[in-house]
Amino acid sequence: MTKNRAETRNAGRFKIWLFKFGKGLLKLLFRVEVRGVEHYRAAGKRVLILPNHVSLLDPVLAALFLSDLGDANGAHPSEPPLFVVNLFVARLWRWVRPFLALIRTWPVDPTNPFAMKSLIAELKNDGCCVVFPEGRISTTGGLMKIYDGAAMLADKTGATLLPLRIDGAQFSRASYLAGKFPLRWFPKITLTFLPPRAVEVPKDVRGRKRREHVRIFLSDLMREAAYQAMDHRKTLFQAILEARDLYGRKRVVAVDASRKTVDYGQLITAALVLGELFVPTTQKGERVGILLPGSIATVALSLGLSRKGRVPAMLNYTSGAKNIRACCKAARVKTIVTSRRFVEAGKFGPLIEALREGGQEVEGQETYGQEAYGLGIVWLEDFSAGVDVFTKIGAWFKGRFMSPSEARGNPDGPALVLFTSGSEGTPKGVVLSHANVIANRNQLISSIDFRPSDVVMNAMPMFHVFGYVVGTLMPLLTGIKTFYYPTPLHYRLIPLIAYDIDATVVFGTDTFLFGYARSAHPYDFYRVRYVFAGAEKLRDRTRQLWGEKFGIRVIEGYGTTETSIISANTALQFRSGTVGRVMPGMTYRLDAVPGIAEGGRFFVKGANVMLGYLKADAPGVVQPPENDWYDTGDIIHVDEYGFMTIKGRAKRFAKVGGEMISLTALEEEIERLWPGVRHAVLSVRDERKGEQLILVTEKQDADRERLSSHMKERGYVEVSIPKKILPVLKLPLLGSGKTDYPGVAELVEKS
Repeated sequence: MTKNRAETRNAGRFKIWLFKFGKGLLKLLFRVEVRGVEHYRAAGKRVLILPNHVSLLDPVLAALFLSDLGDANGAHPSEPPLFVVNLFVARLWRWVRPFLALIRTWPVDPTNPFAMKSLIAELKNDGCCVVFPEGRISTTGGLMKIYDGAAMLADKTGATLLPLRIDGAQFSRASYLAGKFPLRWFPKITLTFLPPRAVEVPKDVRGRKRREHVRIFLSDLMREAAYQAMDHRKTLFQAILEARDLYGRKRVVAVDASRKTVDYGQLITAALVLGELFVPTTQKGERVGILLPGSIATVALSLGLSRKGRVPAMLNYTSGAKNIRACCKAARVKTIVTSRRFVEAGKFGPLIEALREGGQEVEGQETYGQEAYGLGIVWLEDFSAGVDVFTKIGAWFKGRFMSPSEARGNPDGPALVLFTSGSEGTPKGVVLSHANVIANRNQLISSIDFRPSDVVMNAMPMFHVFGYVVGTLMPLLTGIKTFYYPTPLHYRLIPLIAYDIDATVVFGTDTFLFGYARSAHPYDFYRVRYVFAGAEKLRDRTRQLWGEKFGIRVIEGYGTTETSIISANTALQFRSGTVGRVMPGMTYRLDAVPGIAEGGRFFVKGANVMLGYLKADAPGVVQPPENDWYDTGDIIHVDEYGFMTIKGRAKRFAKVGGEMISLTALEEEIERLWPGVRHAVLSVRDERKGEQLILVTEKQDADRERLSSHMKERGYVEVSIPKKILPVLKLPLLGSGKTDYPGVAELVEKS
């Protein structure tokens, strides 16, 4: 008996020594850092710890670093937590078995929810349990699906849920991401505990529906953990340097229409050179207009200006001199940077002359002037031609050895200015901070499995939030190679380029995506795994064409210039006809609108919401959103699972004969009647009924009687049917592909 006790005691000492040795070794090799220990200690006794699963190291990390986190007050039992182990992994990996013998394990089949029943009883005895909700190691680098068994365990035990985010292990040789991520032997690993949560599901929800609710709740919890564990409190240039260090200085990240490629090192050097050129002629904090197409030079210039404390203001060269001048006045832009080659190719000479009227041209390092609305014009070729070889070498050395800490700055300072589309009136400047942009990037990659092995085809213009923040900065900060194309209007050429570069991700609006699909060969998008649609409503014809011709499901999202992406469907959470669910790190509210029964006016708050507007009534003054809540102006319905459906713009509802009518819904219904052409419904003043509806359409033989018959068959009342039809050869569009409603209104006035 004494001998047995001694053997047990010695075994216990050996186990303690082994755990300490293993922990010390992992700290030495992987520089393991544990964050949020206070959340672990505050979780209580009956706790379900939920780590993400990115490598074979995850159980070892969790076991070793959870072994001594309990506090002296017994917030957690002295006995180590129970680990739920995938039965198939335990059988397959024999080398894991000796380690499993050192910890408390409970092998289960993750595909069988009933296998959790006995475990539920165990956990109800105030146990601490570690379960990997994904049930398997990630093969994408992002979250995998959540098994029903984990949802049942969370729901039935009433345990406190404690998310644990493991980061860095996905870059180790112990992950399943060879060929998808740049792997190394000993990457830095962080373990981050998030605040404990209870299951939040209505009590009256039962059965299969309840399990679905809990599974979605767990998925949201894991997405939120992924987002919260990432740092967005940094500058853009600092984030670029961190990406360089993570993915490699020689990693190619950009290609443009000239087929010029640049890696991180070359892009950083170019940005440092261009940024330095503007120091003598601009002030710190000054907004500098950029009138350039999507290209490597545009990206390098914007980053260089940002690095030197100047704020790039991305101007829409398709909007005309009047709108550009209004934008520059609101943002107090004095200088516009453009390119002779771009102006000649796009035939923008008259536009430049109109902008420069009253100002003067800037040559080399000369000063510039501004009179009235006149703007100084900088030709990029003239500036860059004056750069000598010693300046380039100096920038190369500086960029080569610059650490992210050297690029620190105010994350809440302005990083760029974009302008609203002007689809409903005069454009406004939208000031986005460094933190705004990086937070949205973090929200995106915590929800969608973007990979460094991806190749992005981005033809969206860089003056649009979809083209710049989503299509340019997000890939750049994630190690993804992106092809920049200067215009989205080349419907035949863009599919050929996508085929040539083996594109895996495509961004576009409904208008552009339909044009690509109609012109493309069925094999042009053979490598594409994601097609993202935004900026305008995705029509059924576009969705069906991509599905039938290429076998690709188009994923629709929703965002604004003021917030970047707000919501998106994903591979894990998808519902056709909706714009998906809200991104992690954001909260929203729906305010009731009189006369609208379903949905409400959508307000949103989060780290990605803009600093504020620049308006013509107070030029240069940033006007922040009221109480940090941004009013999107959209009427949105959110279903019980959180999927959002846009009912229309609040401004695009008309009150006719006492009825509130969505003009957007009318356009969608008319599209079903007459597909293949564009339609716009406007509301005009009417002496008798207050407002009257007019249909402006590209269908030349549109018939009021046929329209009325169709609308009544679909359940629409008489007052909601447009009284007048105005056929036009082509509806005016904005550069983003949206309908230009002020332009449509001008057509109506002239008719």
